[in-house]
Amino acid sequence: MIVVGRIGTGKTTLLMSIMDETVRLSGTQTVKGRIAYVEQEPFIFSGTIEENITFGYKLNEDRMNYVLKVSQLDQDISAFAAGIKTMIGERGINISGGQKARISLARAIYQDADIYLLDDPLSAVDPEVANNIYRDCIQKALKHKLVVLVTHQLQFLRQSQQILVLKDGKQEMLGTFDEIRQLGFDVDEILQTYNQAKRNDDAEDQ
Repeated sequence: MIVVGRIGTGKTTLLMSIMDETVRLSGTQTVKGRIAYVEQEPFIFSGTIEENITFGYKLNEDRMNYVLKVSQLDQDISAFAAGIKTMIGERGINISGGQKARISLARAIYQDADIYLLDDPLSAVDPEVANNIYRDCIQKALKHKLVVLVTHQLQFLRQSQQILVLKDGKQEMLGTFDEIRQLGFDVDEILQTYNQAKRNDDAEDQ
């Protein structure tokens, strides 16, 4: 499932609610299986790339190689003299934002969980890498898993089995791409709102 909506509509809150990390005012929820969460701001700790990916699990070299490939990290790793033994500084100070996002994604895949909650991991990488991750990771590596992907990369909507559109913290539409288009889903409006909010954030950071 892909979750979309304007900035501030509750997409991240939805994922946190699934993990029971919010205060429930009403209703019930049932979650079966192990959850792997890829946060919007990747958590990277001081240690090797291997340690950041295995995250306490025993190293399985075959699985590690597979995970590096589908998360589009294999070429990055080959460029480092120490490979997966490369040390990462505090909060990933010596790697790029895209590499942080892909390490966080690789960590989740390595866990081999049942449910994957992905909070906009594609926004930190360029379009070609995003396409490769969506194809090799989300569509192939995780094809037998339950995946909830928050994204503003609306080019992937046509390929999703189901799309949830949020508005003001509530479900506005739910269905396939064609179904939500018939209900009046406006791709351009959401993109314009997101792009304007991103420009405002970038201006504040300068």
